[in-house]
Amino acid sequence: MKQSSLSWITLIALSLVWGSSFILMKEGLKAFSSDEVAALRIAIAFLFLLPFLFTPLGKKPYGVKHYANINFKENWRGLILMGVFGNLIPAFLFTEAETQISSSLTGMLNALTPLFTILLGMLIFKTSVNKFQLIGVLVGLVGAIALLGFGNSNEQSSNKYYSLLVVGATFCYAISVNGIKKYLSGLNSFTAAVGSFAIIGPIAIAYLFANTHFQEHLSAQPQGFKAFGFICILAIFGTSLSIIAFNTLIKQAGAVFASSCTYLIPIVAIGWGVLAGETVSMIQLLSVAIIILGVWLINKK
Repeated sequence: MKQSSLSWITLIALSLVWGSSFILMKEGLKAFSSDEVAALRIAIAFLFLLPFLFTPLGKKPYGVKHYANINFKENWRGLILMGVFGNLIPAFLFTEAETQISSSLTGMLNALTPLFTILLGMLIFKTSVNKFQLIGVLVGLVGAIALLGFGNSNEQSSNKYYSLLVVGATFCYAISVNGIKKYLSGLNSFTAAVGSFAIIGPIAIAYLFANTHFQEHLSAQPQGFKAFGFICILAIFGTSLSIIAFNTLIKQAGAVFASSCTYLIPIVAIGWGVLAGETVSMIQLLSVAIIILGVWLINKK
């Protein structure tokens, strides 16, 4: 499929936005707890996407609304998998991990998502794979082991437990991707995204008011409103608008081209981490390069 200039611009913009998500989480953590940052991210994204449920599907001015296009009897499994494993759980795992590890290391480990997607699809969902994908998984896992096993000499960045939380988040992403393929293949991708947030958004809002002190932290913390602003950017651009852009990119240029974000996100995350004064070791760079090589082999035709 031919890629237009607009497709390349969208790809680069998405990579910049998603690669910046990890440093935005760090900024949010300066005033809020990890669970508050995660719940605020989901809640704000939900409130931003909610109006789209009632907009027409497609270009027709009086077309079917998004919510009316969802058959919950057929789609509920996929929507729950997409919402809970594709957004809700990873949001909490990422922010908890970043209380102890660097944003750059988090961005590097995020590149494991395609590896787990193929591995889980092969083992659980019986997805057929080729030899390049198998080799890619093995190569990527070698890079992951090196990244987890050696890491950075800095104690904060080498905390294995918190690094494993990020690995767990990428595994959740893999569950979501395979669930979408199995249960939501007949549903418009944007409709599915909006529908999934309609499920998890109220959960995040209820959690915020029942189990956190985010309102107190917003007003009492010196950087409260500044941190809240960063979380809003994370939720609206890093979650809501990026869903729309990514689905548009898939339609414009195909899923393989869209998945190229995987190669660029760690680079952006590392760049932000260096600018923020985080230490990035040579072995970390080498390890993430091995992971990206594995992802390239997975996407190789």
